Amino acid sequence: MVATHLIADWKPEDRGFWERSGCRVARRNLWLSIPALTLAFAVWMVWSAVVVNLPAVGFKYSTNQLFWLAALPALCGATLRIFYAFALTVVGGRVWTTLSTASLLLPALGIGFAVQQPETPYELMVALALLCGLGGGNFASSMAHISYFYPKARKGYALGMNAGLGQLGVSLVQFVVPVVITAGLFGVLGGAPQATGQGQPLWLQNAGFVWVPFIVASALAAWLGMDDIADAKGHFADQVVIFTRKHNWLMCWLYIGTLGSFIGYSAGLPLLIQSQFSGLDAMQYAWLGPLLGAVVRPLGGWLADRHGGARVTFWCFVVMAVGVMAVRHFLPGPGHSGDFNGFLASFMLLFAAAGVGNGSTFRMIPVIFLTERQRAAEPQPDAQAQAVRDGNKEAAAVLGFASALGAYGGFFIPKSYGTAIAMTGSPEPALMVFIVFYLSCIAVTWWHYSRRNAPMPC
Repeated sequence: MVATHLIADWKPEDRGFWERSGCRVARRNLWLSIPALTLAFAVWMVWSAVVVNLPAVGFKYSTNQLFWLAALPALCGATLRIFYAFALTVVGGRVWTTLSTASLLLPALGIGFAVQQPETPYELMVALALLCGLGGGNFASSMAHISYFYPKARKGYALGMNAGLGQLGVSLVQFVVPVVITAGLFGVLGGAPQATGQGQPLWLQNAGFVWVPFIVASALAAWLGMDDIADAKGHFADQVVIFTRKHNWLMCWLYIGTLGSFIGYSAGLPLLIQSQFSGLDAMQYAWLGPLLGAVVRPLGGWLADRHGGARVTFWCFVVMAVGVMAVRHFLPGPGHSGDFNGFLASFMLLFAAAGVGNGSTFRMIPVIFLTERQRAAEPQPDAQAQAVRDGNKEAAAVLGFASALGAYGGFFIPKSYGTAIAMTGSPEPALMVFIVFYLSCIAVTWWHYSRRNAPMPC
């Protein structure tokens, strides 16, 4: 049966092949990948919605401990992405998507049982937060798999759709969890509710259990409907060449600035609102930013296809630096209570710029590595076909590796908030570090990719 899902001859750059059958096959794989990735992001970020409710049902954790639980899934997910990106080329995208999606059952079920008992040891909660990193790892393999299916001119669109709609899982979990924990959706099977300090019942276990049936359905759909491309398979030794490529490390730095910002702000915003603006229900607002960032990501890929990824990325970092300055301005401080509306609007600007930048940077990577290999093969016309294959393989590996390093931003941003608040009483020191980092991203993008006569315009 597996053989029927293996495509031996895949030529997306051949217009005739693409119009006859390639487009249809690519579209099917894309639309099966998207829900799997959406669920992966939802499970990855579920702690951002759970931690704000733990004190209400009797868990005695400090603010810094809660920030740790929100940050740890990103730390684990970023690390797993390194292995997931390379495993894809050995196992195959269809099998790996099935297995990695099914693995999300572990943290979903684990959280559902653990949150029912306030006596659950903090160490177990830490272990479950790390297990949620399985969802973060899926992004690397998903993006690498889809990148093989589309021609160069359509990669921005395809990767933008896969990542953008997949990242809706972040907003989805922050919107869905506050709703589902207010009712006993699963009857006696779901367990008894927990009482809050106000005497209202909460079924916090639903934050994990609600994803289980969808995970099962998505894993089965991936197994039955996705395909593998023979040229995409290889060995680990074929992939490690990217560690010698300068542009791999440069794009990793830029992707920390785009994806890292999106994930970090998503994970840390609920607790940041709760700690800085007392009396507000953080979950009423926190989901808006991830929603905006996910929705505009395909726009980033589309703009990059039309105007160049480097140009779009450059201006995204400019906007992000300005956005952090605005957040800092609207925070509470000595003698004033802050301006929540301005604070939230500033974060919306940050999420929008990060979302567009996610799409544009991911479009840059395939173009850079395909161009680099084709340049190297220019004196040898017969080597162009191999150059295209090598460029696509390297680009897929870099997509996975860059997404891994980029995801570490999802750990450092919420943890920076927690550390800054613990040391100074304010997140402002963390925000100053973010501004300096965005300035470095502006410089790297301009010098290497977007300026006139840049060494690698893209």
